[in-house]
Amino acid sequence: MNNLVRETVALRSALRERDPDTSDHCNRTRGLSLQLGQACGLMERELRVLSLAAELHDVGKIGVPDSILLKPGRLDEEETRLMRLHSQKGFDILRSIPNDAAAAVAQVALHHHEAADGSGYPAGLRGEDIPVLARIVAVVDAYDAMASVRPYHQPRSHAQIMHILREQQPFKYDAQVLSHFGRIIERSEFRARAA
Repeated sequence: MNNLVRETVALRSALRERDPDTSDHCNRTRGLSLQLGQACGLMERELRVLSLAAELHDVGKIGVPDSILLKPGRLDEEETRLMRLHSQKGFDILRSIPNDAAAAVAQVALHHHEAADGSGYPAGLRGEDIPVLARIVAVVDAYDAMASVRPYHQPRSHAQIMHILREQQPFKYDAQVLSHFGRIIERSEFRARAA
């Protein structure tokens, strides 16, 4: 695993250069995912994979055109289709690393937009078929995205975000993961600050 961390330094640097906001989001996702992974009872090796996977979950956005990645409004249907390719691109980038541990990290990048009811992408996985690390990153990714300034929205408050996550839980998020998240986020330094 230590070799993989060294082998991905260039990827983390490239993501930071490509889009500092995405890089910052990935760093916050890493920190909060580790807190959630500990609350979910993950073993040390799983936490090491989760740490790197959360930090690199959006690395595929390196391949998304600026006109889509930085668009200051809602994406149209074709732009949405192209943006959704970032999970497959991230998987492809990470799988090209000649390291056995990269496969587990790549799976998180590929599946962090799957949904509990199978309506997510890219594979339409559902429930327990979604890797647990991807289920953890999915909740944290959504929380941080809603808590952050984005070209298409202002940050939401913690209460607003939790309301949205709980409303979406039956079809989008793992119930147990979201339950653990609800407990840890209250005392986390990553808790949303917006009013």
